[in-house]
Amino acid sequence: MPFIYFSQGVASLYPDFTERLMSHLALRGTEITQQAIKETAARMHVKHTDEQGYLDIAIVNENIKVSYMVERVHKEISKGVMGAIAGAGIGGGIGTIFRKDQSPGEAITGALGGAAAGGAYEAYQGWEESKNDRTDFAAVLAETIKEVEDELQYIIHGQAEAKEAIRERGRQKLEGDSAKEEEYRGLLEDLYGEVLAVQEEVEMATCEGSNGTKARGRIDRAESLYKEAQSSFDRKEYTTIKPKITASRNMVEKAREALSEAQNLQ
Repeated sequence: MPFIYFSQGVASLYPDFTERLMSHLALRGTEITQQAIKETAARMHVKHTDEQGYLDIAIVNENIKVSYMVERVHKEISKGVMGAIAGAGIGGGIGTIFRKDQSPGEAITGALGGAAAGGAYEAYQGWEESKNDRTDFAAVLAETIKEVEDELQYIIHGQAEAKEAIRERGRQKLEGDSAKEEEYRGLLEDLYGEVLAVQEEVEMATCEGSNGTKARGRIDRAESLYKEAQSSFDRKEYTTIKPKITASRNMVEKAREALSEAQNLQ
């Protein structure tokens, strides 16, 4: 059985995860060879002190799965398996038990089928222990994976904060643009009303015999500036709206003054 670890929520940074994991392991004295790194999966051989095995890294949904299959040292050998098997009456020489096409563990497991002596069962127990023990490198690997995950979670958190800051600036800009839009819409409506009012006054004064030529020229210019301001508003060019509104209002006032002068001269 391999040792399996999951790094939560870092699949989006898979290439960075793989690179960082290899770098961290190398700094801890791990020899990494036979690297086969693809877009969403990687496999490599690792050796740490006297332990070695294969490391598989793959994306699983939003997570990254790391599997470590150790090439185990057979503990039953150190427990005296040779003597245990011989003393168990399993028969034949040791050479008949360990065939070329079998690993020691397979040979022991098969041999135990006909064994009755406790010595052979001790050997089998040693094999089971070696399968279940957490190896030294498995512990190093678990710690290293956690370090890399923490680093990437920090990066992801920073990216999320940066995106939120951009969104917030966007919201603020929209709110600011909306406020400006309402302000300029109101100013343009008021200006349009003033231009219409003075135009009516000029028409009435002309009908009554006043010389409205000067006043008409001023109010026509005021109307032209108003239309330019309205066009800028429609294009959301807010920086040019206010100056045009101000200039148009000045023309409206000058038109009123000219109209008043013409009426006084009557």
